[in-house]
Amino acid sequence: MRVQHLLLLLLLCTSAAAQNVTTRTNQFEVNLADPGKTINSTIPVVGWIAPEAETTFLHGAEYVVKFVVESPAAITAVTISIKATPDAEPKVSQTIKFDPTENLRPTIEQNVTLMDGRNVVEVIAENVDGVKTVSQRTIQVTNISMADVSTLDRTDYALIFATDQYDNWPDLINPVFDSKAIGDELSRTYGYAVEIVENPTQEQILKKLREYIEKQYKPLDQLFIFFAGHGNYDQTFNEGYLVPREALIKDDGKTSYLSYNRLRSVVNNIPCEHIFLTMDVCFGGTFDQSLASDDGFRTENTALDFITKKLMYKTRKFLTSGGKQYVSDGIRGQHSPFTRALLEALRSGGGKDGILTLSEISPFVQKLKVAPRTGEFGDNAPGSDFIFVSR
Repeated sequence: MRVQHLLLLLLLCTSAAAQNVTTRTNQFEVNLADPGKTINSTIPVVGWIAPEAETTFLHGAEYVVKFVVESPAAITAVTISIKATPDAEPKVSQTIKFDPTENLRPTIEQNVTLMDGRNVVEVIAENVDGVKTVSQRTIQVTNISMADVSTLDRTDYALIFATDQYDNWPDLINPVFDSKAIGDELSRTYGYAVEIVENPTQEQILKKLREYIEKQYKPLDQLFIFFAGHGNYDQTFNEGYLVPREALIKDDGKTSYLSYNRLRSVVNNIPCEHIFLTMDVCFGGTFDQSLASDDGFRTENTALDFITKKLMYKTRKFLTSGGKQYVSDGIRGQHSPFTRALLEALRSGGGKDGILTLSEISPFVQKLKVAPRTGEFGDNAPGSDFIFVSR
């Protein structure tokens, strides 16, 4: 009898565990109310159209949520809920029923009224087999006061290195052109203090970085660093490199190159609390050590609160135009694909709230044919971010 009881207990536990499987951002649930029923179904997938980013900031309570649900098995119901937190009970909830014989890929467009502060928009889609998927997006509604932002004691700096003329490597056509466009956008839209270094040698790069190490920074200051030009990767050393103007084609020791290891260390030592490094170079993704060696939410009511709290944590973030591969320089006078996407993000002005975050930049660059690489380095603190505030 004890053995039978134990087997029954294990069976019940296994059945319960199979009913709800949760990941960090998505869930699915299989209804096993009928133990004799065999489920053979694909999990529905929610494709967000609006909002596209995982976190979006708005000024105003009215919003149109839009998404498509894909499932080989017909969708029977979609529930849209507004919650204060991912695990809270819904404040508002609406269920839309579907005729399972009509639509396997419904597109839903729904007007919603959001609460002040944080809103978690949750979508639950269920198909005819009882399989459910859960997907969420966060929308932050805040009363932005850009006048308050202007009172903050802070400066945003941009240090841009652009090389299209080389002593030994083939010349490029767009790095200086790209960099001037990015510098102009940062200065005009976001009020950055911009410095562009054109066609530098390795010594000039390091000398300029030394100047920024020796600067005096205030706690809320930010530094955006951008490199455009050739990049290189050495399989033997498992190391990526920036290619300065004078770099040699034949250099087994790579002494005429600037290694990403050294660059990572130098940039991390700049005493500015908030640094975002972006590279539009080949093999730029190998700045990420794991790739080179491998064959938070806004809850404040004002922009002032958001900026000061976001910049409480030390930031060391990077974004590169690709991983361990070559990337396109583009057509002369039309920017590289990566720079075009980055400019599109910057020219959005941060949307209605005037604040552009890294999570809001991501949808622009993720559309590229060559997937960009993003991550953190050095002394980055959990919860940190880098922001662009429109003037």
